[in-house]
Amino acid sequence: MTLPLRGKICLVAGASRGVGRGIARGLGEAGATVIVTARSSETGRPTETRPETIEDTARAVDAAGGEGHHYLCDHSSERQVDELVHWVLRRFGRIDVAVSSVWGGNEGYDGERYPDGASWGTPFWRRSAEPFAGFLGSGPYPGLLLARAVAPAMVSARRGLIAFVSFGTEDYLGDLYYDLAKSVTNRLAFACAAELAPHKVCALGLSPGFVATERVQDSGQSEMATETPLYAGRALAALAADPEVLEHSGQVLHAGDLAQVYGFTDADGSRPERFRIVRDT
Repeated sequence: MTLPLRGKICLVAGASRGVGRGIARGLGEAGATVIVTARSSETGRPTETRPETIEDTARAVDAAGGEGHHYLCDHSSERQVDELVHWVLRRFGRIDVAVSSVWGGNEGYDGERYPDGASWGTPFWRRSAEPFAGFLGSGPYPGLLLARAVAPAMVSARRGLIAFVSFGTEDYLGDLYYDLAKSVTNRLAFACAAELAPHKVCALGLSPGFVATERVQDSGQSEMATETPLYAGRALAALAADPEVLEHSGQVLHAGDLAQVYGFTDADGSRPERFRIVRDT
């Protein structure tokens, strides 16, 4: 087994569950040292009283072949994010890869309705605008906080990869608030790349498909899922190991497309193609 990321220091925000956990595992498979962070911990109250924690993810990284560490952090707090990054730099000396997989837009969603009573795709004029602020604050904003915190060290080292987990917005995603939040995240990747590329630091977006996360499984939608969280993890690991990754700076890359390029598979050995939303005409 090759371990192309052995010795690399990776930070994955939003890694207690879902795609973030899959990314942490994928980096661990490649031999990386992975610091996993989120609000859900065995030492405190997990978000939405769900059972998954950052300690679980750190152990999963160890089991995959990497070295896992956990750090409790609210990624909507600029102070906490800055303290997290300072801690990582003091302990490990650098950050080679930083991933923002923070997304709280689905908190309170029971598979049918959001806390405000709206269902997925409810026309925006029939819904309060207040939940949109939560979408921005639980996705794009944490991504910005992480990027601004890790950028100085990467710029100084003239190397590094910042990845924002999002969703491709080539087509309308079916819910205005979700679509706008993902569009903002994708633009964040593009804008960060414009400022960081001259310093040899890569910023990009990563778009998984319909992922069989713990939440998706609990809602009974597993059969609709196209891939496991590990698929995105292996995509990110392949990018992190690519010496020419800077060529992708500013782009939103799809896990299914990257699998065709780099040759990795999902956990079951399959290679799902890029996920595409099919809308009724």
